[in-house]
Amino acid sequence: MPNKKIPLRQCVACRELKEKRDMLRIVKNSDGKIFLDFSSKASGRGAYICDNPECVKKLKKNRILNKVFSCAVDEEIYAAVEEEYFGKKQN
Repeated sequence: MPNKKIPLRQCVACRELKEKRDMLRIVKNSDGKIFLDFSSKASGRGAYICDNPECVKKLKKNRILNKVFSCAVDEEIYAAVEEEYFGKKQN
């Protein structure tokens, strides 16, 4: 049986390639709305972040999504990313 190719994506914080299914996708759609894409199928410009706590902290500290999407990103989006990763790990 042939091996299936595993899709890889680059983390916007650490720049490492990791498996797509292990990362969180943040999307800016054609209307300019930015949101977390849990299905990884929403149309628009996507940015991926891995689950490394240092990457999540770096994402917020350096306002990386502002640079990736070339616009001001609400604090709510950064807070939602933190909640998604840090909220899960505390459970």
